[in-house]
Amino acid sequence: MAVSALDIDGSQVERLILELGAIGAHGGTGVWRTVYSPEWVEANALLARWFEGAGLAVRQDAVGNLWGRLPGSEGGKSIVSGSHVDTQRPGGRYDGALGILAAFVAVKALRERFGQPKRTLEVVSLCEEEGSRFPTANFWGSSAITGRTRAQDVDTVVDFDGVRIADAMRQVGLDPGRIGEAVRDDIAAFIELHIEQGPILEAAGLPVAIVEAITGMRHTEVCLTGVQNHAGAFPMDLRNDPMAGFAEIASGLIDTAHRMGRPAVTTIGRCTVAPNAGAVIPQSVTFTIDARHPDLDKRRHLYATHDALMREVAQRRGLGLESRVLFNHEPRLSAPHLVALLKGAAGELDIPTLTMASGAGHDSQQMAEIADFAMIFVRSKDGRSHTPEEFSSIEDIVAGIRVLASALHKLAY
Repeated sequence: MAVSALDIDGSQVERLILELGAIGAHGGTGVWRTVYSPEWVEANALLARWFEGAGLAVRQDAVGNLWGRLPGSEGGKSIVSGSHVDTQRPGGRYDGALGILAAFVAVKALRERFGQPKRTLEVVSLCEEEGSRFPTANFWGSSAITGRTRAQDVDTVVDFDGVRIADAMRQVGLDPGRIGEAVRDDIAAFIELHIEQGPILEAAGLPVAIVEAITGMRHTEVCLTGVQNHAGAFPMDLRNDPMAGFAEIASGLIDTAHRMGRPAVTTIGRCTVAPNAGAVIPQSVTFTIDARHPDLDKRRHLYATHDALMREVAQRRGLGLESRVLFNHEPRLSAPHLVALLKGAAGELDIPTLTMASGAGHDSQQMAEIADFAMIFVRSKDGRSHTPEEFSSIEDIVAGIRVLASALHKLAY
């Protein structure tokens, strides 16, 4: 039986999306499900029941990643698909979660139609991709799998309320002293389906894209300090005003990305002013910079331009400048043979696609340390994501799952 005849039930997919999205539901269509929270525990428990019901062997690793395994008759390294179950605060029903459900539906359909694969297939629900609870721990689950998580991280990584990640792990029954046991060296390929989170597919009128590269990204926290004074009595030419410096820096950083053009992007996403009073020149302004580019050399230029601008403004305005890099991830190229495989699978299924780079970071970036990877994007309505309003149609989702299932069939059967 040809894999093109594989039936993917759209109504079943929609039911799974809504049922998982109800855990941590926030408002009408939002989801608030941070790592190691009660909602996160409940979501993985539901996934475990689904995995077991489909005949997969289920286990949770040392950091909380959930695995569903369909053993192959010939052994060897696994073919893995999945994504993350944690969300923004709040996010939507599709970011991350859809990749887990797509992998589950694809592997379940393959098992029901073709039986045992030759090569082992695994579905994975990864944890803390977003960094929405622990801002310096994004890709926590996939970093642990690839051996990039350090033993001391469990004590130095804290959430926005000052809770150590070690303590959060203990609260859900995980031993932070065993994170090294999450490392895998037996994964041959990782294929992640994800919503696009941008407007390119919609503008092209296409349901699916094949990802050929993932952007490099750096998150930096910057603190500008000045002299707190009265907003009315202190002359403009005598001020050391960190808010004035911030306004100039923020505009300049964003304009740098505009001048470079697509796909360079820069975002000021978080800002804290102290003392944050209406009639007071602030003492300090602390803010974050998210800067991204998939080209290695252009990425370096973007970062260097940012750093030089901040130093110049701070010196000219008599401000203190402190910055620390929260994380810095290199661009990653998808495995060419997997890109070709996915494009070929889409062609055989008469599903039109385009090839593009991802402007968002993904767990696949980390998995590239130990395995070949590629990604499938599904069209996002209005390009929306990281918001309760994100949405992808069932028709487009089914098209993406069919491409994924076909690729997994070619790799494992």
